[in-house]
Amino acid sequence: MANNSQKIYILENLGCANCASKMETKINNFDEIELATINFVKKQLILELKDPTQNNVSTELYEKLKKAVTSIESNVILRPLDASNTVSNTKTEYTLTESSECKDSCCDGSIHNHSHDHSLSHSHDHSHKGGDSDDKKSALLHLFRLILGFGIAIGSITLSIPNPVGIIIILLGFLILGYDVLLESFHGLRNKELFDENFLMLIAAVGAFFIGDYAEGISVMFLFQIGEFLQDLAVDKSRKQLESVLSIKPEYANIQTEDGIQTIAPEKVSIGDIIIVKPSEKVPLDGVVIEGSSFVDTSSLTGESVPRKVSTGEDILSGCINGNGTLFIKVTETYSNSTVAKVLDLVENASNKKSKTENFITKFARIYTPIVVLFAALLAVLPPIITGSYDFSTWIYRACGFLVVSCPCALVISIPLGFFGGIGNASKNGILVKGSNYLEALHSVGVAVFDKTGTLTKGIFSVSEINTVDGFDKDKLLEIAALVESYSNHPIAKSITNAYPAALNTSLVSDYEEISGHGVKAIINNMSPNNTAESVYIGNTKLLDKFQIPYPPTVEEKLGTICYIAIGDKYVGNIVISDDIKDDSKKAIRALKEMGVKTVMLTGDLTSTAKLVAKDLGIDTVYSELLPGDKVAKVEELLEQSEQGKNVIFVGDGMNDAPVLARADIGIAMGGVGSDAAIEASDIVIMTDEPSKIAKGIQIAKFTKKIVTQNIFLALGLKLLVMLLLAIGYGSMWLAVFADGGVALIAIFNSLRALKYNVNR
Repeated sequence: MANNSQKIYILENLGCANCASKMETKINNFDEIELATINFVKKQLILELKDPTQNNVSTELYEKLKKAVTSIESNVILRPLDASNTVSNTKTEYTLTESSECKDSCCDGSIHNHSHDHSLSHSHDHSHKGGDSDDKKSALLHLFRLILGFGIAIGSITLSIPNPVGIIIILLGFLILGYDVLLESFHGLRNKELFDENFLMLIAAVGAFFIGDYAEGISVMFLFQIGEFLQDLAVDKSRKQLESVLSIKPEYANIQTEDGIQTIAPEKVSIGDIIIVKPSEKVPLDGVVIEGSSFVDTSSLTGESVPRKVSTGEDILSGCINGNGTLFIKVTETYSNSTVAKVLDLVENASNKKSKTENFITKFARIYTPIVVLFAALLAVLPPIITGSYDFSTWIYRACGFLVVSCPCALVISIPLGFFGGIGNASKNGILVKGSNYLEALHSVGVAVFDKTGTLTKGIFSVSEINTVDGFDKDKLLEIAALVESYSNHPIAKSITNAYPAALNTSLVSDYEEISGHGVKAIINNMSPNNTAESVYIGNTKLLDKFQIPYPPTVEEKLGTICYIAIGDKYVGNIVISDDIKDDSKKAIRALKEMGVKTVMLTGDLTSTAKLVAKDLGIDTVYSELLPGDKVAKVEELLEQSEQGKNVIFVGDGMNDAPVLARADIGIAMGGVGSDAAIEASDIVIMTDEPSKIAKGIQIAKFTKKIVTQNIFLALGLKLLVMLLLAIGYGSMWLAVFADGGVALIAIFNSLRALKYNVNR
């Protein structure tokens, strides 16, 4: 879940990924900030303060933040996301009225942080349809202005209107076409942002004017503006497609009251309330069905397309879509703790944890533009001097092309979009990745380590055999075992107590003791036939060895957990507890081995049982009879032995797996409704209990990495090629504009392939 100490702000009107990167760098230099991250996809600034006890951002810091973002992109508005991020000691009110333009991510798509407090008067009364209509009008007016300015200027050039009237008309057209670029250029210059793309573009256009090529100057500005316009449309479309993945948030809940059915926000529903979910509606909160039956579509949570039947007495998860029956559900979790809220939180905040590639490109962009600008300056001056031609106009033209090419937006936009697309694709398949860094790491896995119980096996235990020695009664053995195990919550203990058909007199048990990694010990009083108190030991062979109780040296290997039982100092028999292997496990291991991934199983079970499971599944290596601490040590050993550049993943589901999940390169928790501790400690959550989803996740990660790599080589390769062509006189300003805006568009649309990749083919 999201860190409560984080302060999150909306960056309204944020349109430039390169500018976002500059803002992030600038804010990270503030003394009060521990870490600042800008999520360009969601238009959010996420802050972690150096003083964790500081509940609110001070007025001084808020003003510094505003100045930092507006110094780079003047029309960006900084606004707190929720009431918890208010600024202390200030009378400023942060409200959005009906006439305000609501551009935060919760209004233009489906992303909605469940901590969003509507006490901010953040009006959602205006319809999305109306908002979209206004956006289209604004876009059309913007496009009309560009065409008008270009038409006026080019018309004057084409008609050869004599000077000075012709020049005045050309300048008028240029101002209509590029006045916003001109304003942003002076704004950037005033704030010492010398490498602002608007400023560099203006220099390129003015340079063309300087050498008398007015048509080229006008055309460069027009193509740049059209490129920016198309980029904005492409990024907006990308955002909406990525956000459509998160369309699982329920907008309302039908609650049953004394006055009838009322429709309220899911956040206002309390535990114990009765909600009614009609056919085709989303289930708004987790609960138990108390009346009705229906088939529910869980695909948005699990990626599984087959509807699941639910009926009275069964649990149901929020985010599912009800089928053809009306369901009455008793709420068991508040909205903030519901499955849908956890899923949204995990996916929404995933892109805040940046991959190594994103961090590299951010650093690269800081030095790339200044270097290209330096080369442009040298190209304009040195060649005509060195050659003695002093033909500065030709070389200034070529240098202007360098300035056009210098913007790194194609890289800075497309890479986070690519990773977010991959994360969105994974979530559609029931795989929740908590960060771009984990998705990138998942593309290179060398070793997959599995816990056994509940991960590769079903985790549903049942007594399959009762074996005794020296004629000891089997029913009596089961009764004794059930009495002792009735004090334990362990699944194996519950399977033994559930197997005993009669009521248990637990008052007979005293001095109960759990011995970690061994088993349990207790005293049963009034044990027949002599009505004496006897010590009873139930556990593995290590327990019997600990208390020096002899037992048969060889026991037939069985696919299950063997609980050895001794009374006093005498071994009396064992109970075999079966835990069936999941139908999906063989498929999972086979798929991983086909990818060249080594498979390892860690378990606390007996060696004989562990080997049988490993053999049946085809697992390469198995380590058995391990305590929780031993599992951590084994993973650390595997990490030391792992091949350079290859990651070790650990897959588990229980609370005792949390330390191992945290220690591995990538921790994967099985089951979205499993142990909260395991989910919290993990980096990836599989919403179903299907281990085969791990191979799917690796496929998605590999494809996403391929897309990102393509974008890097496409953008840098074409830019370098165009710069080379410009330098030797074979390029043109038109080609330079394509290397800037055109390549950015191609990279953006290529990034969307990560979202649409079909992992099942």
